[in-house]
Amino acid sequence: MSDGAASYARTPRTTPTRYKERATWEQDAIHAVLDSTWLCHLGFVADGAPVVLPTIYARVGDRLYIHGSTGSRPMRGAKGGQGLPVCVTVTLVDGLVLTKSAFNHSVNFRSVVAHGTAHQVTDPEELSVALDALVDQAVPGRSAEVRPANAKELAATAVIRLVLDEVSAKTRDDGADDDEADLDLPYWAGVVPVSTVLGTPAPHASTTVPLPAHLRDLVG
Repeated sequence: MSDGAASYARTPRTTPTRYKERATWEQDAIHAVLDSTWLCHLGFVADGAPVVLPTIYARVGDRLYIHGSTGSRPMRGAKGGQGLPVCVTVTLVDGLVLTKSAFNHSVNFRSVVAHGTAHQVTDPEELSVALDALVDQAVPGRSAEVRPANAKELAATAVIRLVLDEVSAKTRDDGADDDEADLDLPYWAGVVPVSTVLGTPAPHASTTVPLPAHLRDLVG
């Protein structure tokens, strides 16, 4: 973590017990991970049991907006003043680390874990910002190129807000670290890079307009 960089406060929940040197609380590093994808896993407790759901999210400043149906458990649980205690995780896999021993195999990754209390967004202006951000998180500029949600659609859609306060990132970006005793073993070792590749957009039969700039920029 660079000197003088803005950072989130460390807490027991955001301080790893293993490989502490891979963790950072630096805001820029955390935001960079969050801005690199759009899928998160939302963890909460329902009826005394843990639940983890995959869903889409967007970051706007120090706020995470998480999408769901008005009838879903986390959206209903986040209503009211108490809100819903949650844990949100985001993970990017950058490589498969293959070593000469089964024990030392690993994964190169970037991840963020955020704890806090989520609240349902009820203010119409904030909800509009959140919904646009959720569309633009995956495809920047997309919200300006589509029909906004109508009243019926808004009634079926809910968004919860988690303020980024208790949050950290953790990264592994290393090679295949074999034990010295294993270096001469006749097995392949190394790193297999992993990346997400966007394919060529396939237009629907009803599409009559050329590929818009925001999609050309996305896949170019």
